[in-house]
Amino acid sequence: MVDKVTATETALELIGRLKKRHGPLLFHQSGGCCDGSSPMCFPRDEFRVGNSDVKLGEIDGTPFYMSKDQYEYWKHTQLIIDVVDGRGGMFSLEGPEGKRFLTRSRVFTDEERQTL
Repeated sequence: MVDKVTATETALELIGRLKKRHGPLLFHQSGGCCDGSSPMCFPRDEFRVGNSDVKLGEIDGTPFYMSKDQYEYWKHTQLIIDVVDGRGGMFSLEGPEGKRFLTRSRVFTDEERQTL
C-alpha cells in the first residue's frame, strides 16, 4: 500500500511532543495564501473538518486533511511532512517550539498511481 502522506523522523518526534502536551492532534492544509499553504497542526477537538476537505491519511495516528481544491494540485504526489527552524502559522501548535511544519513532495510512480 502507498501512503498519500507520510512524515520525516524529525516531524514524528515533534508530533510526539505536541501530542503529549495537547492530546490528540489533527493536520490541515488549506492551500490559502501565506500560512494557509503550510500544514497546520491543531488540537483535534478544536478544528472542524468540512465537506470540502479530503482526508489523505494519518501520520502517527494523527489525521491529515487538505481542502479539495488544493488536493487537485497535489493528488499526483506523496506529501512528506517535515520540520524546519522558524515560525510558521500563528495558529499551528508547533510555533512556540521555534519550528514549523513544511510539506515536501514527490511524484508517485506509475505503479503507485495504479495502486491508488
